[in-house]
Amino acid sequence: MCKHVLNAQVAIRSPCCRKWFDCAECHHETQDHGLLQSFEMTFVCKKCKKAFRKDAREFEDSDEYCPHCDNHFVIDALTPKPSLQVEGEDIRKDSRMIKDERVRQEEHRTIFDVKDAANRLG
Repeated sequence: MCKHVLNAQVAIRSPCCRKWFDCAECHHETQDHGLLQSFEMTFVCKKCKKAFRKDAREFEDSDEYCPHCDNHFVIDALTPKPSLQVEGEDIRKDSRMIKDERVRQEEHRTIFDVKDAANRLG
């Protein structure tokens, strides 16, 4: 699982060490050598788990899809963004601000109700 690209659709085989990575940053973090650039790229689709090769010199619009399952793998990358948010109190500790949305059911009146027995039996 790549922490740099959140929506990676394929894994790419590195031509230098022949290992699979989701992005170039993952290769840079785990290996002690630079990434070897190559026009022939080997991919594995994360949807159908099948491998395929693409030549970067002859890349067309139809090459943006997995040849096995038509998964669109050339998409804009979603990267994690730092955010600053205000956290409140733990809701499990102090639940005074939570509105109870449950509906209370009406109690069914029966002849066996002790509170209402005097009115019913006369």
